[in-house]
Amino acid sequence: MKYGYLGKSGMRVSRLCLGTAAFGGLVGKGGEYGSISEKEAFRMMDAALDAGINFFDTANVYGGVRHRGETIGHRGITEEIIGRWFAQGGNRREKVVLGTKVGRVFELDELDGPNKAQGLSLYKIRRHFEASLRRLQTDHIELYQMHHVNRNVQWEELWEAFEGLVRSGKVDYIGSSNFAGRDLARAQAAAKERHFMGLISEQHGYNLLNRFPETDALPTARQLGIGVTVFSPLARGLLATDVTKPMTRVLTDDAAMLLETHRAQMEQYSALCRDLGETEANVALAWLISNPAISAPIIGPSSVEELEDVLRAVEIELDASTLQRLDEIFPKTTELSMFK
Repeated sequence: MKYGYLGKSGMRVSRLCLGTAAFGGLVGKGGEYGSISEKEAFRMMDAALDAGINFFDTANVYGGVRHRGETIGHRGITEEIIGRWFAQGGNRREKVVLGTKVGRVFELDELDGPNKAQGLSLYKIRRHFEASLRRLQTDHIELYQMHHVNRNVQWEELWEAFEGLVRSGKVDYIGSSNFAGRDLARAQAAAKERHFMGLISEQHGYNLLNRFPETDALPTARQLGIGVTVFSPLARGLLATDVTKPMTRVLTDDAAMLLETHRAQMEQYSALCRDLGETEANVALAWLISNPAISAPIIGPSSVEELEDVLRAVEIELDASTLQRLDEIFPKTTELSMFK
């Protein structure tokens, strides 16, 4: 495994980050992303550590959903699964750089009344943070991230909340997710006024089929010293698919819709990957890792075997001609609203 610094911080993280959104329940529209049982999640996290992946990503709302009239799991169960895995000992907690998120609220129990609605405030952040600690069975979190921007709340209030968690020793660093470039700039300007380090990371949707962040969030983040972690690096699984062969798995609804629009590009991409002797998934991940703005793509394998397959991505070095060919297949101006 290879490692790098997360943004301007001195904290080193693996160049692949383990995503946990599917642990303990169905996720996504209609539950099309499948679920990972607690037993398999334990195996996957152990395998990740064995492979040198020390960076795990989760959120306080990850877990079960209501699917076809049946409630499967519950929101927050993903943090609970990670907490029970930590409780097994073996220095598991000490080996993991853990990131979780706050700001999206569904069926979480720690708040009631009007303040249960989605969003951020000092009041909510403190209560949701303590609930995450209980679920995760830990006394600290390395990276605490805002799940979405809330432009109705002043940065003075937000930094009062997050700065207090850092000063107390319960949180090491603060990050964001789904922030536009202007939001990153405003956040850092407000932090600078408080003589606080501000954000060290931004989690953003970005991949070969969604290059719009190159016009906004990525250059702003790099200029400000904010490391970028990437969700949906494989475009809902489409960039892990050889579309020139019979499908061996059912595509998600999102991926199937993308394929209808981008089949010609995907056929060219699969041909390029065959020429390189690499899988589609690993080329897509290697392309992200080659970008100096990117700290780590967040991978979401469904099994230990899939996890082991994508480890190859950190070893692939794409030469200039390959990068140029990828630019030709997937022009830099591509924008897909579903990933914004």
